[in-house]
Amino acid sequence: MSVRLSRDGDTGVAVVTLDRPDRLNAIDLDMAGRLREVWRELRFDDSVRAVVLTGAGRRAFCTGIDRDAVVPQPASPYMQDDPLLTVGPKANDLWKPVIGAVEGMACGGAFYLLGECEFLVAGADAVFFDPHTTYGMVSAYESALMAQRMPYGEVARMTLMGAAERLSARRAHDIGLVSELTEPGEALPTTLAHAATLAGLPPTAVQGTVRALWATRAPSRAAAFAEAPHLITLGSLPPERQAELFTGRRAGGYRVR
Repeated sequence: MSVRLSRDGDTGVAVVTLDRPDRLNAIDLDMAGRLREVWRELRFDDSVRAVVLTGAGRRAFCTGIDRDAVVPQPASPYMQDDPLLTVGPKANDLWKPVIGAVEGMACGGAFYLLGECEFLVAGADAVFFDPHTTYGMVSAYESALMAQRMPYGEVARMTLMGAAERLSARRAHDIGLVSELTEPGEALPTTLAHAATLAGLPPTAVQGTVRALWATRAPSRAAAFAEAPHLITLGSLPPERQAELFTGRRAGGYRVR
């Protein structure tokens, strides 16, 4: 199973785990479909009042879409299929609070998920980056989501620098992307404790607050998402050239700030 769902009846907390550690928890089409199912399932489970989202293993939270995933695209430049647009909790109308527990790498398409969490807890050795530009792709949806979580200059630097630079957990905390740092490997238990606190509060009040917070961001997000398909079509290299750049990447060759 590419996504594990566990529930703790005593605390009212569910844990959603991206479970492809051999692929650095990259999202293939099966995982994308399973995530949609899980979020929709949790909408109807009143015993669950808070959710933790994490990745299996210590190497990565998620490295975005699996490079081997085949996503056929319409010929028209006005239409685009992106399986990651519907992998997050908000995209599936789940308004129970979701907290992200991040260890290792979180990059590229991982921001579709992190952008729909209420807040993030990260192990001290976590890193965040967006490699799109390095491989000839426009970062549109990811940059739009992170622009709502980070200062403009920081998200601009992260998305424009591509694979040449990674944002350390410490820097991510300093700029507000991450709300709390833990020792490496301790992000999940710390996040579970916070989720248990949220689950112990009146659920309609908590969910209404989540909904109110999201409403403040919805207009700018909708405007950015409306432009995204056209910008991706106009600015991205052909898939075969992207693959060449990806295959030719050098190990290392990046700095962590």
